[in-house]
Amino acid sequence: MDWDSKTVIGFKAKAPKVTRNTSDLNAARRAGAVVATDKKITGGSNKAHQGTDHQRIAKLDRENEVAPPPKINPSVGKAMQQARQEKGLSQKDVAQKINEKPSILQDYEAGKAIPNPQILGKLERVLGVKLRGADIGKKLGGPSK
Repeated sequence: MDWDSKTVIGFKAKAPKVTRNTSDLNAARRAGAVVATDKKITGGSNKAHQGTDHQRIAKLDRENEVAPPPKINPSVGKAMQQARQEKGLSQKDVAQKINEKPSILQDYEAGKAIPNPQILGKLERVLGVKLRGADIGKKLGGPSK
């Protein structure tokens, strides 16, 4: 161990200090501290947001527009409707059985809904028809013995 070195315990590194007056700023410069000055854009004004900032953000949003998620395939809606009518159920009846709103069922049958695997699974069980993957509209067979 080197006898000339010293270890200081509990010494805090100097945190950056924010000053608002010029005398503190000049004192820091004389002491040789690293000084950075940032001018506030909305300093002293009571404006929460400047209009130009929102315009810039909106422009950025438009540039990297994300494609909307794909809607459900219309063939799924047709298969649902057909199976529901074969069982003699209304949209309201099926919606109650799967614990969803009738409007959600309408969106699925019209092909306007964004597919949710949980809802599709419930619909498959209630209607007894395959609604996901290949062979959509095919009757679900019971457990094979």
